[in-house]
Amino acid sequence: MRTKRPLREPKRDAPGPAVKNYITPAGLQRLKDEHRFLLNRERPAVTKVVTWAASNGDRSENADYLYAKRRLRQIDSRIRFLGKRIDSAEVVDPTSPRPASAASRVFFGATVTYRDPASAEHTIHIVGLDEVDLNRHYISWRSPLARALLKANVGDRVVLRAPNKTETLEILDVEYVAIPMDPYREPAGAEAAVTLGN
Repeated sequence: MRTKRPLREPKRDAPGPAVKNYITPAGLQRLKDEHRFLLNRERPAVTKVVTWAASNGDRSENADYLYAKRRLRQIDSRIRFLGKRIDSAEVVDPTSPRPASAASRVFFGATVTYRDPASAEHTIHIVGLDEVDLNRHYISWRSPLARALLKANVGDRVVLRAPNKTETLEILDVEYVAIPMDPYREPAGAEAAVTLGN
């Protein structure tokens, strides 16, 4: 009788390089504040609602219980996500001194003024993925515009290749200043702000 050979597992590819999570000090503080709020205030408040709703009887038709359990899963998911983003963060302070050769080149944390083909001037701030705010012209360092600008000097012309257009941009100014970030604010309707009535 033949003996069975163990099955061979398929060869797995080596893991790719980890993507850097660059962030400004203010952006990291905002993530930490949200993480702390969810962990220390919002989650305990929602847990109380779950306990209260569970004590009301049949859980299968109890809307308060079902909603609170779903909200608790969302909070736990966000807490895990924030924990991973905070752990992988590489803080880059735009105001830190840099060599003269790098002071006029575009890197993470730069505030860049450029001219588009229509001769309109635009100013953008290159920030981390967790700090993007298009209303304030904070763009991700991984966006097509930032990738086109990265490592260019003042006076250089760069080509922006976007999904539906290609443009040539002229870099007018590069500076490294503090990028203001709104502090984390407790969202309206947060369970932590509501006291449970008995």
